[in-house]
Amino acid sequence: KVNPPKSPTASFTQLPFADLRFTTRSALAASAAAAACLVSTPSSAFVPSRPAFGTAAAKSSGARCPSSSSSLGMAEDNTDKIRNIAVIAHVDHGKTTLVDALIRQTGVFRDESQADEAGERVMDSEDQERERGITILAKNLAVMRDGVKINIMDTPGHADFGGEVERVLNMADGVLLVVDSVEGPKPQTRFVLDKALKKGMKALLVVNKIDRPAARPDYVVDKAFDLFVELGASDEQTDFQIVYASGLQGKAGLEPDDMSDNMEPLFDTIMEAIDPPKIESTESNDLQCLISNIVYDDFKGKMGIARITEGSVKAGQQVALAQPGKDKKTGRLSKLFVFDNLGQKEVEEASAGEIIMFAGLEDVEIGDTLITNENGGVDAADPLPPIAVEQPTVRMTLGVNKSPLAGREGKFLTSRMIRERLFKELDRNVALQVEETESADKYMVSGRGQLHLTVLIETMRREGFELEVGPPSVIYKENEETGQTEEPWESVEVRVPEEYVGGVVDLLNQRKGELQDMGLDEGEGMSVIKYLVPTRGMLGLRSAVLTATRGTAILDSVFDSYRPQIKSEIQGRDKGSLLAFADGSVTSFGIEGAQDRGKMFCEPGDDVYKGMM
Repeated sequence: KVNPPKSPTASFTQLPFADLRFTTRSALAASAAAAACLVSTPSSAFVPSRPAFGTAAAKSSGARCPSSSSSLGMAEDNTDKIRNIAVIAHVDHGKTTLVDALIRQTGVFRDESQADEAGERVMDSEDQERERGITILAKNLAVMRDGVKINIMDTPGHADFGGEVERVLNMADGVLLVVDSVEGPKPQTRFVLDKALKKGMKALLVVNKIDRPAARPDYVVDKAFDLFVELGASDEQTDFQIVYASGLQGKAGLEPDDMSDNMEPLFDTIMEAIDPPKIESTESNDLQCLISNIVYDDFKGKMGIARITEGSVKAGQQVALAQPGKDKKTGRLSKLFVFDNLGQKEVEEASAGEIIMFAGLEDVEIGDTLITNENGGVDAADPLPPIAVEQPTVRMTLGVNKSPLAGREGKFLTSRMIRERLFKELDRNVALQVEETESADKYMVSGRGQLHLTVLIETMRREGFELEVGPPSVIYKENEETGQTEEPWESVEVRVPEEYVGGVVDLLNQRKGELQDMGLDEGEGMSVIKYLVPTRGMLGLRSAVLTATRGTAILDSVFDSYRPQIKSEIQGRDKGSLLAFADGSVTSFGIEGAQDRGKMFCEPGDDVYKGMM
């Protein structure tokens, strides 16, 4: 085992932000939670503090970088020395904690004190991710292990952020499928694995949280195998290798009862089970490089992140951005970077198989293919097909705040500012859609689910935007063959103690759900209920289920399909709202009589207006 040489430390920085309160709190009371201000801070070693996908910013300073250019630049054909892997799983199955353990055991941190300073879940560096306890943005890092560079992509597990997973898989050669040792495969496990198998990737199954008292690894492996078969995996894909791990304890093993004290078995199995990049050419003229993400830097401007499929590229080279059926955009690469631990390292040249970040092309968009433009692009390769992602299913309007309290707390108030911010978000949020409406000061924003839109709204709120937010609604579409109007349906799985099963079934039936399966989970003694429910019925369902089960239910859902629209109305809330009946300030006397009838969003002294919730 060769430890990487020490090199000068690179500083990681983060900007503080002003937490500006939201004036139309009534419109967002059900949705708003903590989010992060998306900003980037350049440093001398260029490690942006906003890891949009490009980097995970450590809170500490001085992450150690193995620094020889031959080991990380990869200008020549060293593809057998590279592995590109994406870590995919259902939400809360331990992806980010597992990646944490890999980081700590590859010499990224100088010593224990620096690792402690970085804290847990280093990759979840956005404030919103830490506050919610989930991964929202896919992020990239690279570690060296026994002379092999492993590019690791940490992805979100929540179904609403499936667009991040689809985007990232274009840069990987294989996946680590992480599954909880008790729960086994869940709805989002099926979604992400299906995407990987359709791209022909091999998967390495990691049975995580093996230290849980109720762990049942044999059951989980059998269920995972069944899932591979159901999704039509090839014989080679079905013959997957298995590693048992505990990301929290930093242990792994090839048998559940024979665990090492480190992650060595997982690293060894990655080298063995995940193939190196397959390339045909490293010639400059054959350059093909599909842009998978965009990040912003205050000094270098708009930067693209991509995996080089074929050919090679140099800093300063004449290049073009191409998409099938569109005009080419030409320019010159001013800077070229490869990923190095938690940051990036500037290189002069990179070749096929490597994942790069580049500056100098302000018109870069996700889905563009970077090709050579030497000699006018006469010998350039054809562009690759652009990234395809699932269509959004939920929409809501965002617009100018017109309430009597407008303009008191935000600093970005006008429709022009809101429009610019929303369309800028489209540069990197591939699953989002923004449309103009008949009203000049409202915009229709469509996403994968309520959480997807909530995260955007809360991010804008913390940046200082003041918004008026409409209620969420589903997106209907017309079936071209039958002419019928169709609406989205979701596959829902609820795990709940047996005494609350009746209440959950009643709620799902009220919302026009169709029962698919019901049974007892022997692992934890919980009942498992599986339904197909219209997305319309899912709006507001989570809080109703938690209330009916006293907070004990675990509800997971993922988009299933479009089906003919249900003509009847679906019951939403069975209670109304409490409204202020006059303009003025809230008094304790006024709240005293109202608080028995519902949850209050206001406190004594808050300003309200007539009709405000």
